[in-house]
Amino acid sequence: MRDRDHHGGGTPLDTVVRERRIDAPHGSGGSDPAGDGSREGDASESGPRVARVPEGHEHDTFSVEGIETERREGLLEAVLRDVDGVSAASATWRNGTVGVHHDPSLSRGALREELEECGLVVASGDAAFEARRASQFASARVAVAVLFGLMVATPYIAVLYPTRVEWLFYDPVTVQYLQSILDSQMATHFFVNLGSLSGIAFLVACGPMIRRAVAAVRDGRFTNETAFVGSVVALYGYSTLAAFTEFGGAVHYDLVAYAVVVATLWTQFGVTDTAFDLAKSDESAAEETADDGGDEPVAMTDGGR
Repeated sequence: MRDRDHHGGGTPLDTVVRERRIDAPHGSGGSDPAGDGSREGDASESGPRVARVPEGHEHDTFSVEGIETERREGLLEAVLRDVDGVSAASATWRNGTVGVHHDPSLSRGALREELEECGLVVASGDAAFEARRASQFASARVAVAVLFGLMVATPYIAVLYPTRVEWLFYDPVTVQYLQSILDSQMATHFFVNLGSLSGIAFLVACGPMIRRAVAAVRDGRFTNETAFVGSVVALYGYSTLAAFTEFGGAVHYDLVAYAVVVATLWTQFGVTDTAFDLAKSDESAAEETADDGGDEPVAMTDGGR
């Protein structure tokens, strides 16, 4: 399949290009009639592509399957730009996104039919919008977990760890000075900051996991996520008591932050895609079925560029 695609003529997209006599863009495997390696449009392709979009044109984004290669990406853009009413088009094979600027008289349904004629599987507007939004939220959760984790780890490395393993790297004078800071009133503000950072990181980065754990408890089920959330909450509560009461003991906001970072990275990169909140999956599916006949929301992106 890939060999046929590489040499041209083996996909519905190639058929559309051939039937409409569309010139293949540079780098898309088009013919070289001159035989000297030059192609028409080399000068225009030497820099970033710039498209002039008339005022009043609308923008639609589609989530598709079947682009797969840069060659198909270029051919698809050429096909879409050849459609009457389209002023600009962009396709990104890496994330399966197609963006089209077009005249308001050209409907989203007509553009969808063009994509399907090219042999692409086009997701519904609801699915494309939800997938894009879920991906953005997942990336934001990773950023929050890593950044807040570093903000918690830095004070621990600079102040707390030396007092706990003073025999490893630090001289007694340095350890005594750091311990005096922890024994002063400044320690209250110190632990307030650490507790706030680790708590926010947990609530934001592990938000979907917390909701699923709560739903499992409500249904009388015990899951791995329930165990994880319960352990982090217990550790956070223990550290809060140790920091602000006479309870005593070590303050382990660092372990809370580390657990959040590991769980978030593992969820994002180590297991199957969990960008969608599974606790709401049934509800979302029901809403999509109910709204099949309605207007499709537009994912406001620029085609991944």
